[in-house]
Amino acid sequence: MSKIKVNLKEELRADITVGPHRLIADESKENGGTDAGPNPYSYLVSALGACTAMTLKMYAKHKSWPLKEVTVELEHSKVEGKDHISRRMTLTGDLSEEQITRLKEIAQKCPLYKTLTTGTVIEDL
Repeated sequence: MSKIKVNLKEELRADITVGPHRLIADESKENGGTDAGPNPYSYLVSALGACTAMTLKMYAKHKSWPLKEVTVELEHSKVEGKDHISRRMTLTGDLSEEQITRLKEIAQKCPLYKTLTTGTVIEDL
């Protein structure tokens, strides 16, 4: 896994370096930021979407299933003080109902899904 560095100099804009990639995280103007990029929760939720889509595509390829496209739509909210993520998957291709059902089961095996649902230990060094 690439080393990740986050540098915050002004307001709430965070410059993120992930290996050779550069990203910006920020808060909306309403939340005290400059809206220069997605907020941290948006990155977290979009990472789940990307991981889900990639996991399904790799599984379908391994099974030689005709999955042409995966679209994952997500929404984050707080429900009774707990984080809640809604995830809708649209699978495009000539798939049987059994294949679609299996792919929806496989979505719960995405590594990031497991990380978010089983808990994570964060160690401050």
